Amino acid sequence: MNIETRSIVKTYTKKNVLNLTGKYRDLLFESGKIHGIIGPNGSGKTTLMKIIAGLTAPTAGDVLYNGQPLCQEILSEMTYSTHTPTLFSRSVYENIAYPLKIRKRDKDEIHQTVSQLLEEFELDDIKNQSARHLSGGESQKTALARALSFSPKVLLLDEPTANIDPKSIQIIEAALKKRNKEQALTIIIITHNLSQAFRICNHLTFLDQGSCLFSDTPEKIMKSDQPTIDEFISFNRF
Repeated sequence: MNIETRSIVKTYTKKNVLNLTGKYRDLLFESGKIHGIIGPNGSGKTTLMKIIAGLTAPTAGDVLYNGQPLCQEILSEMTYSTHTPTLFSRSVYENIAYPLKIRKRDKDEIHQTVSQLLEEFELDDIKNQSARHLSGGESQKTALARALSFSPKVLLLDEPTANIDPKSIQIIEAALKKRNKEQALTIIIITHNLSQAFRICNHLTFLDQGSCLFSDTPEKIMKSDQPTIDEFISFNRF
């Protein structure tokens, strides 16, 4: 699914937290690619993601999904997960199965899908454990498995690997690359991990103080002449 943002502005208490103007006033998150949104804290990354997800409305501007405005059908094809996922007070298995159950999938299909995800994310040993008593890495893997369970067309992730162990990061990144390659899943990920952005992303968008300074391939950002981008890359160099 192609996602286009057009001249997005978001204002809170008379202050612009997002103001996409100039060269990058219109952004394209192309279908079937992994897009990274990077930049300093407070640059508007999460605000932009929430607007794309339909969780908050822009003060001005539009978002189009395959050329269409947001509707319930489009919403049903997207899923959004944050670095502090909200999991139900149920087992890991039940959390992952939930999106399939509300879509009234067949019991055998649910069991097969969840079993495969439990194995892929190395959660099988804790499938009956309450999701409220998981480590950070276990919570993130459970949340992502749940988000992927119904095979969405668009996956929106806000810092999905923040403050978790390297093994869990490896599993999560492998799952994202697999879905992107095999299902042409469109993924937009906010990350502060520049190394991760270069490992998995086809396209990067750099925000600073609510403005977009760059939107192109990872290779081209290394050639940027923007001082803010150079400083960010130098400080976070991998």
